Amino acid sequence: MIRGEVAPGTKTALVTGASAGIGRCYARRLASLGYNLVIVSRHEDRLNELAEEIRGQHPVSVTVLAMDLAREQASYELFEAVRSRGIDVDVLINNAGMFSFLDILKTPTERISRLLLLHDMTLTLNCRLFGEEMARRGGGHILNMSSFSIWMPFPGLSLYSASKSYVKSFSVAFSKEVQELGIKCTAVCPAGIATDLYGLPADWQRFGVRIGVLMTADRCAKKGLRAMWRGRRKCVPDWWNKIFIPFCLLIPYPLMKLIRRWTARFQK
Repeated sequence: MIRGEVAPGTKTALVTGASAGIGRCYARRLASLGYNLVIVSRHEDRLNELAEEIRGQHPVSVTVLAMDLAREQASYELFEAVRSRGIDVDVLINNAGMFSFLDILKTPTERISRLLLLHDMTLTLNCRLFGEEMARRGGGHILNMSSFSIWMPFPGLSLYSASKSYVKSFSVAFSKEVQELGIKCTAVCPAGIATDLYGLPADWQRFGVRIGVLMTADRCAKKGLRAMWRGRRKCVPDWWNKIFIPFCLLIPYPLMKLIRRWTARFQK
């Protein structure tokens, strides 16, 4: 039996940020394992397209919830929407995210609020609300998307890397709190992924994958799910990325100034 596989339609997975990129791949892979799906994002048309694709390929149900998760009440509204439909969530994938590469003093305050709400507040409350239901039923799985950038506190990444650092720290500690309740929580910390999140053109993404600088979204989803099924508290997809962690932390300030000058043109 494939790890994580269930009888079709007997369990449900909720995936946020499912309309594109890694989230879309998580949804497809979970459907192939037999999970009914609740897919969430702001883009209802893309969700409906994905739902039709999955229903045509797998004997599972797909519930579409179009919702902006970068709001204070978003998690409560999501939880109520799921509960009102009588759905029990067995696997929670907190994948929704937004990218920001800009010095803090140049970053619009609204972007700061929305990014922190989405990455940290909504994610934490999702773990709290859905985690309590999992504990009541005897267990479940939670996967939270962090980032390799937590080891790269570079100029322009201060907001993004700090918000993702919270995700990793929270997930590791939370996993220890709920382990005896039968819940496994995993933080996935990928490096560059070939998605539209960073604003890279499609040809750049393909080139990045070809030379090994970027990982495909599906490969990241595969490795993230494998780590979650195994109960790992954190996962850095691909061994070679782990090698660079000490170098990221030890970059001297003069070199950092050179990096800052070169990357300043890409800030937006």
